[in-house]
Amino acid sequence: MRYFFHIAYQGQHYSGWQRQPGVKSVQEVIEQTLFKIFKTTIPIYGCGRTDAQVHASQFFFHADIDTEFNFDLKFRLNKALPYNIAIFDIIPMEGKPHARFDAVQRKYDYFLHTYKDPFLSSQSSFYQEQNLRLDQMKKAVSLLTQYKDYRAFCTHPNSYEHTICNVTTASLLINSKENRLRFHIVSNRFLGKMIRIIMGKLLLVGKGIISVAEFESYLINLETPRILLPAQPTGLYLSKVTYPYLNLEPETEFVTELPCAEWIEV
Repeated sequence: MRYFFHIAYQGQHYSGWQRQPGVKSVQEVIEQTLFKIFKTTIPIYGCGRTDAQVHASQFFFHADIDTEFNFDLKFRLNKALPYNIAIFDIIPMEGKPHARFDAVQRKYDYFLHTYKDPFLSSQSSFYQEQNLRLDQMKKAVSLLTQYKDYRAFCTHPNSYEHTICNVTTASLLINSKENRLRFHIVSNRFLGKMIRIIMGKLLLVGKGIISVAEFESYLINLETPRILLPAQPTGLYLSKVTYPYLNLEPETEFVTELPCAEWIEV
């Protein structure tokens, strides 16, 4: 029987979702936990590949479990998994749907703060930048939905069959004190480190190091910058994944969202 698992995780102590030799990954920890429960190897397949230290406030993976069980698997997994991985739903699926290839839309959010706050350090990236040119950053963000080829915002563009991404939404939001920013982007797919590279360039626009026209030139000329300078990983979240047959709201709540729950579009 194929099951979809609806989960979330804090990624700062992991080298990404995907299992890799010599480092700890979210996939490896979950597979080891499933082995302890079922006493057999159960491979799992995620909806994407988050980078090291990147979070997922919504994530799906699928697994085929042929062993019959009459216990509460969600309860056992949550009890056995570390505090930074949570299982919300385990959904039996008809046929053989695929957690990665069937996803039609993915949403990401990047959070940063410009003042030192020890309680935000695990949820948001700290950039001690004053007087960012938010109007120019907004102009750059508005360009993202006008182009389809994101070859210039990718670490290894030649490793993909193509670098076309259908970005349908991109926005920049700020809290009332103007010391916390949120970059929101929606697409059918994303390339390696694409969002962090875009965010890194947006920060250069905000600091006046590059112009909006220079930012747009990457989208027009499709030339990978000599120096990519991706933004820090900590503030990046995979925040929603949608399927034609499954559209669940995220279950996570952020404690640090409470003081500035109302984000204002720049």
